[in-house]
Amino acid sequence: MAAAAAAAVGGPQPPQPELPAAGLALDKAATAAHLKAALSRPDNRAGAEELQALLERVLSAERPLAVAADGEEAAAGGGGPGAAEEEALEWCKCLLAGGGGYEEFCAAVRAYDPAALCGLVWTANFVAYRCRTCGISPCMSLCAECFHQGDHTGHDFNMFRSQAGGACDCGDSNVMRESGFCRRHQIKSSSNIPCVPKDLLMMSEFVLPRFIFCLIQYLREGYNEPAADVPSEKDLSKVLQLLEPQISFLEDLTKMGGAMRSVLTQVLTNQQNYKDLTSGLGENTCAKKSHEKYLIALKSSGLTYPEDKLVYGIQEPSAGTSTLAVQGFAGATGTLGQLDSSDEEDQDGSQGLGKRKRVKLSSSTKDQSIMDVLKHKSFLEELLFWTIKYEFPQKMVTFLLNMLPDQEYKVAFTKTFVQHYAFIMKTLKKSHESDTMSNRIVHISVQLFSNEELARQVTEECQLLDIMVTVLLYMMESCLIKSELQDEENSLHVVVNCGEALLKNNTYWPLVSDFINILSHQSVAKKFLEDHGLLVTWMNFVSFFQGMNLNKRELNEHVEFESQTYYAAFAAELEACAQPMWGLLSHCKVRETQEYTRNVVRYCLEALQDWFDAINFVDEPAPNQVTFHLPLHRYYAMFLSKAVKCQELDLDSVLPDQEMLMKLMIHPLQIQASLAEIHSNMWVRNGLQIKGQAMTYVQSHFCNSMIDPDIYLLQVCASRLDPDYFISSVFERFKVVDLLTMASQHQNTVLDAEHERSMLEGALTFLVILLSLRLHLGMSDDEILRAEMVAQLCMNDRTHSSLLDLIPENPNPKSGIIPGSYSFESVLSAVADFKAPVFEPGGSMQQGMYTPKAEVWDQEFDPVMVILRTVYRRDVQSAMDRYTAFLKQNGKFPGNPWPPYKKRTPLHPSYKGLMRLLHCKTLHIVLFTLLYKILMDHQNLSEHVLCMVLYLIELGLENSADEESDEEASVCGPERCHDSWFPGSNLVANMRHFINYVRVRVPETAPEVKRDSPASTSSDSLGSLQSSRRPKVLQRENSGTAQVFSLVAERRKKFQEIINRSSNEANQVVRPKTSSKWSAPGSAPQLTTAILEIKESILSLLIKLHHKLSGKQNSYYPPWLDDIEILIQPEIPKYSHGDGITAVERILLKAALQSRMNKRIIEEICRKVTPPVPPRKVTAAEKKTLDKEERRQKARERQQKLLAEFASRQKSFMETAMDVERFFFSDSPENDIPMEITTAEPQVSEAVYDCVICGQSGPSSEDRPTGLVVLLQASSVLGQCRDNTEPKKLPITEEEQIYPWDTCAAVHDVRLSLLQRYFKDSSCLLAVSIGWEGGVYVQTCGHTLHIDCHKSYMESLRNDQVLQGFSVDKGEFTCPLCRQFANSVLPCYPGSNMENNLWQRPSNKSLQDLIKEVEELQGRPGAFPVSISSETNLSKEMESVMKDIKNTTQKKYRDYSKTPGSPDNDFLFMYSVARTNLELELIHRGGNLCSGGASTAGKRSCLNQLFHVLALHMRLYSIDSEFNPWGKLTQLEEMNSQLGNEEQQPEVPILYHDVTSLLLIQILMMPQPLRKDHFTCIVKVLFALLYTQALVALSVKCNEEDRSAWKHTGALKKNTCDAEKSYKVLLSFVISELSKGKLYHEEGAQECAMVSPIAWSSESMEKYLQDFCLPFLRITSLLQHHLFGEDLPSCQEEEEFSVLSSCLGLLPTFYQTEHPFISASCLDWPVPAFDIIAQWCSEINSFTERHAEQGKALLIQESRWKLPHLLQLPENYNTIFQYYHRKTCSVCTKVPKDPAVCLVCGTFVCLKGLCCKQQSYCECVLHSQNCGAGTGIFLLVNASVIIIIRGHRFCLWGSVYLDAHGEEDRDLRRGKPLYICKERYKVLEQQWISHTFDHINKRWGPHYNGL
Repeated sequence: MAAAAAAAVGGPQPPQPELPAAGLALDKAATAAHLKAALSRPDNRAGAEELQALLERVLSAERPLAVAADGEEAAAGGGGPGAAEEEALEWCKCLLAGGGGYEEFCAAVRAYDPAALCGLVWTANFVAYRCRTCGISPCMSLCAECFHQGDHTGHDFNMFRSQAGGACDCGDSNVMRESGFCRRHQIKSSSNIPCVPKDLLMMSEFVLPRFIFCLIQYLREGYNEPAADVPSEKDLSKVLQLLEPQISFLEDLTKMGGAMRSVLTQVLTNQQNYKDLTSGLGENTCAKKSHEKYLIALKSSGLTYPEDKLVYGIQEPSAGTSTLAVQGFAGATGTLGQLDSSDEEDQDGSQGLGKRKRVKLSSSTKDQSIMDVLKHKSFLEELLFWTIKYEFPQKMVTFLLNMLPDQEYKVAFTKTFVQHYAFIMKTLKKSHESDTMSNRIVHISVQLFSNEELARQVTEECQLLDIMVTVLLYMMESCLIKSELQDEENSLHVVVNCGEALLKNNTYWPLVSDFINILSHQSVAKKFLEDHGLLVTWMNFVSFFQGMNLNKRELNEHVEFESQTYYAAFAAELEACAQPMWGLLSHCKVRETQEYTRNVVRYCLEALQDWFDAINFVDEPAPNQVTFHLPLHRYYAMFLSKAVKCQELDLDSVLPDQEMLMKLMIHPLQIQASLAEIHSNMWVRNGLQIKGQAMTYVQSHFCNSMIDPDIYLLQVCASRLDPDYFISSVFERFKVVDLLTMASQHQNTVLDAEHERSMLEGALTFLVILLSLRLHLGMSDDEILRAEMVAQLCMNDRTHSSLLDLIPENPNPKSGIIPGSYSFESVLSAVADFKAPVFEPGGSMQQGMYTPKAEVWDQEFDPVMVILRTVYRRDVQSAMDRYTAFLKQNGKFPGNPWPPYKKRTPLHPSYKGLMRLLHCKTLHIVLFTLLYKILMDHQNLSEHVLCMVLYLIELGLENSADEESDEEASVCGPERCHDSWFPGSNLVANMRHFINYVRVRVPETAPEVKRDSPASTSSDSLGSLQSSRRPKVLQRENSGTAQVFSLVAERRKKFQEIINRSSNEANQVVRPKTSSKWSAPGSAPQLTTAILEIKESILSLLIKLHHKLSGKQNSYYPPWLDDIEILIQPEIPKYSHGDGITAVERILLKAALQSRMNKRIIEEICRKVTPPVPPRKVTAAEKKTLDKEERRQKARERQQKLLAEFASRQKSFMETAMDVERFFFSDSPENDIPMEITTAEPQVSEAVYDCVICGQSGPSSEDRPTGLVVLLQASSVLGQCRDNTEPKKLPITEEEQIYPWDTCAAVHDVRLSLLQRYFKDSSCLLAVSIGWEGGVYVQTCGHTLHIDCHKSYMESLRNDQVLQGFSVDKGEFTCPLCRQFANSVLPCYPGSNMENNLWQRPSNKSLQDLIKEVEELQGRPGAFPVSISSETNLSKEMESVMKDIKNTTQKKYRDYSKTPGSPDNDFLFMYSVARTNLELELIHRGGNLCSGGASTAGKRSCLNQLFHVLALHMRLYSIDSEFNPWGKLTQLEEMNSQLGNEEQQPEVPILYHDVTSLLLIQILMMPQPLRKDHFTCIVKVLFALLYTQALVALSVKCNEEDRSAWKHTGALKKNTCDAEKSYKVLLSFVISELSKGKLYHEEGAQECAMVSPIAWSSESMEKYLQDFCLPFLRITSLLQHHLFGEDLPSCQEEEEFSVLSSCLGLLPTFYQTEHPFISASCLDWPVPAFDIIAQWCSEINSFTERHAEQGKALLIQESRWKLPHLLQLPENYNTIFQYYHRKTCSVCTKVPKDPAVCLVCGTFVCLKGLCCKQQSYCECVLHSQNCGAGTGIFLLVNASVIIIIRGHRFCLWGSVYLDAHGEEDRDLRRGKPLYICKERYKVLEQQWISHTFDHINKRWGPHYNGL
């Protein structure tokens, strides 16, 4: 071996002579084969040495590379670093394969793969699945392939995007149930896999150790300790880049399967190999250098190599408790005791001081070694060390994880990972990229620790728990500060500083999440709970969080800087304290685990005691400060709850003494009081963040770890402490003690008057919650779940996902109430009804909601639970409003109900003491006082206060324990006399006790002072007893024995001095002023003592209150006087609706039921007829409210008036607004008043328009034109019509692709280019229409405005700085009245309405005369009332709007001429605009005119105005009379005129013309307004042409025999009278004419096959002809409807043709419809039919002489287009997602980050992808221009959302895929299966077709071409 080592080429040494350069170039394969043979011999030492030498040489050829990376000059390596590296890898591959091919070798190894586990490793953003039904561990995940191969139907699964990376668990039965394995991993295949032949992997065993060592040497050399100031990420990533190929090579090896993995495991874990290679001994300088670097790296990481015994002698005695340690810490300032100067962490003082304390804190010597000692014994260990050093490079992590399917490796790796745990923490804390690093750490650890067996093994063998707890403790110690809670100067408590990066950035979460993960395993958790040392350390850790983020109330000015650290604090408590707690609790479920609970409770109490000592807490909390973080209290509370609920532990056995209980209750109570203060705006100077804290504290994710344990702890304290003490503490904490006086005025020294009311409400509400909440006091889990769900649903209807989110799940995943679990769904279906989403077009997209069932409102609505769970106070109001609405609707209660009283579930026996609160004198005094004050109308009391007071009384009556008899007997006992207010403590008895006089302290100004004090009427013997008792109490207090009782007595005494003293003391000497503590020093006015006459009992107050509430005298009449049954069998419902009056009645009934005395007294009170109450003076406050009411009434009347005025103005707007929502129009003809434009009473001559800006009405005139608000948009909807009915589907496999050749736009394009090839350009441009793609669609909201008003409106918009959703510079605005989006104004042409009527009168002129008139009118230039030459305002506007129309669409959609800029182009464009608008309206009507009626679009149609504008511009281009097609249509020509121009391109034959285009040309060329008879004349002429085209097309379609048969039959009838109106005759004539040319020849065999072999019957021919003509008739009828305002008749589909033709005047009026209708009867030939047909056919014949094929193609026009549709989408979203989310883009061949699909044509595009950007346009924007002329509808594949691009704006439309609960899942966050919602998709399609995206979607923003 020494020779081999010597042969290694060192960096500086010259190459060895015996290996010439040729050695490298040797045939690698041969060498490999030779070596393999040598090694296979039994004596293989020689072979091994040879191989060793070769490897040494080959692998160190890479050395220069590392040196180069280090920045030194590169040693001469062959062909640069890259080459050497390649070479080395090639060698390795060759050697592994042992001379064979590497690929074959890989395949051979794979054959031996016992693939029982999948183990696929993925990185962040990978899409994986999680199935809760199959998972055992909550972290279980599957790759998509395994998931789809397995059967998970009906399971609770979801798809998710991995955040940290992960690995597939398929096949691992430790993590998931075997039923969920996929088909590949179900077979336990290890049995039938043959044994691996020895020689296959023999080479690998020799080669791989060297290869891995080489990698490690690289890592050692590449690492330079980062300098203190410069982060060295760059250098590290450079080294890693160079190592990429090597690591990838290792990764590929792991993928070869189990056989290769076990070899790698051997190599990585073999300690001998490691020792031999890396010890750094021997004379190889290079290896030595490398070893030195390794040692330096270890040292600089603050770690030691055990051999170098470093400075670890300084271990203090481990007995030092934490308190001592903390004192030591408090004294240690400055950099004391640096242990090891090379430790970077000690460079700055604060951490040095942390180190000092650390040594003290560690509980035993082993902890220090946990932190600082590392010894590497194998490659695996050192590899992991470098992986950590380099901050977890992704490639390394993947390699290490890919090995995990190997069981032996898994164990070794887990142990190594644990061994490096402390080092990981140190590196993480220093890292600049802690986020990325955290993700990578968790990526590894979650794979290791989720496995219970493994976690248990490591816990036992490697002290995993010790390591974790110690590491966490050390981590937090680095950011401790002194606590300022309670006693700022002397506090010894330290807390974490939430402002530190460690907490702010959640750097701790990888470690905490590992800890939570291992605690979820029962075996590990039990170890933890049994180990006392660990529990002590853990409580120590938790106490760092106790009291963190302290808030101090700002009293003077607003805080300057609002710190946002509070979120870090809440997150820290939840993650680092609460979640481990829930983990532990989940294992304390049964009786056998009692011991664990005792342990936790014991150490928790010790820690709490330490904490109270450390902060110097005695009994009063410091004022004006609050912390929301008391994790120790919460640990204690939750373990108590668990002990009683599950472990049957006796509560008293785990409770401390009374004094400790008193201390325990103070801080949680302080939080409750502070919540009330925060909501009363007393903390407003602390900024918004304090509200944020109050909200987070009760928010659904935190409440069960925060407020619930706090309330529970208070309930426990209340049940064990003296009730008087507890109640008085509550009112004292809430600062409302001073308010509780009988006097009408009082002074509150601690609270401003404006806060008193809400604080009092807060105190009472808290008491109600405390007494009625049963979450931890006896409710079962299902009852809790139900109560939570009802509370959430009562506030608002909720979606399924928001419910899941809002209901505090038991945070521990194994607890059973996991969201989506069986109990959740069953409870949900029991309490709520599902409201499926409703779709109003134009409404907002609704989601499926759950709403409470009626019986829930009726019996379960619980305001207490609602108040506890509301984050926003408005939610409580919302719940009450919904409750009120329910009661009104169901007739249960008409008025304003109060929150209902609900009977509670019974208390668990351990907590019975809680009810003593209701039966203590202090509470009764408070209730009495408040009732009295409410009755006397004192200030600062509200209905809410009364409501809570009555609620408490009712609770007391419900829970009165003692029987009354014994109570009445024992009244005389001396204890009863302690308080002079009430004789006993039972509420039932105290209710009837009359109180006569009360002594109160009042300001001297108070009205009470004036009265004389009465004679001492009731000087009971009690008074003297009392006075004799007093001194005793005082003396006991002074004796300094801090007995519990004394504390109670003192608190109670204080309390009662402030509250009023009762009549029995009235005869005593007036005492001096109360102790200075309670009076505000120097506060005027002085307090004095007055005596009030009361003479009431609680019962009498209640009865008077009843009178007061009902507003009637003697309103209360005891019900039992009429019906004695009530008392015998009371039917008191568990749940009662009603208001204050019913509540009082209920209480009185209950009081009477419980005691005969009460019943008697109630009757007595009611018998005394109450004297009439004097009319009250109206107080100022009430006057104010009365005034307010009056003012409101007046305002209402004013408003009504205004509204009425506005209503008349808006009537027309309302009509139109109603329809924006209904695009597809109803079937009934609507008889609404049409738009003002067309209405006009006959006597008014001119159309009158209202301007919505200035409000004036008047006609539109030349110099002040009025215009319609219009939106112009380019549209390609028409172009998307297809000719087949089969809907196109979105492609979801490679085979399905969509080709656009069958769309309307494509067909028209082909036709135009064909014509342009053979005919004269200018004539071609008149023969067709354009605008199928990029046509301009004009729509209006129907409102008009003066054009000059509009200009000033635009100016004001331009100056308005508010960010609008539109761009004013582009002329965009919103209609000033209805806010509809618009971008232009269409001038209204001035003209009277009367002339319309004149023009419409039928004239009796013959067709021939009319034809002449039409021809003359067309020839006459500018027959407008005003010639265009005179520049009026109107004509200017007309021109500008024409410019707008042209600019709306792109140039390519306007210019089709071969000569750019020719006028023919504009001409074509203008009549095509008319065509586009007519065609689109037809589509909006559903493609036919059967529904008829003045369509709803009619009201908002602007076609009339548009026609005027277009006609005006068309007249500018007069067509030469010889080109005018009119002549060709109506006159016969001399035949010879065509012969002369052979060399020129001919004109388009008239039969190739598009008849609809001709119609528009003819009409727009006429002077406006047009006469009806001229219109009809034009239609008749064109119909004749159309009919001929139909016959020609029919003749071409049928085959030769049919043709000759028809030719024959028709020829016979040619001379009959109506031959010109018989299609058979005409058809035969057409056939005979066209037979003269070559049109019918050329029919080869292949052609015959094409023609459909239909037997044409006369019916089918008639149908064909009608279908051919219908589109023209429809467009013409629409045009007539708009031009002349005639209604369209409605009809059946089959009679559409005849109805439209008679409506157009084509049918003679006397026509009878008995026999079947014949389309030919509509014909009216202008000249003899046969002559003109012959002339038209001859044009065709002369063309087909040369081009028969094309001639034929042009004749068959497809005129029946189906309605346009979006692509059909698959039912399940997953099919789209799986195909598209990994699909590569056809342009840039990458997988896009945000893939999107166009729903119009199915094109796949990169959203926002810079890769596909062209001329600064991103791909989606570009596509929206090409595919939809500026409108694009895209489905974002990764988000399931649809995005609309409209011009320069875009908006998120929503999703058409919803989950099973009717909800969207935007961004696929929840990953539930989604299904198509057909209604939504229909709405989307309707908006696309009706061009209403702009009007209906509200949130538009500019996209700056970046989508």
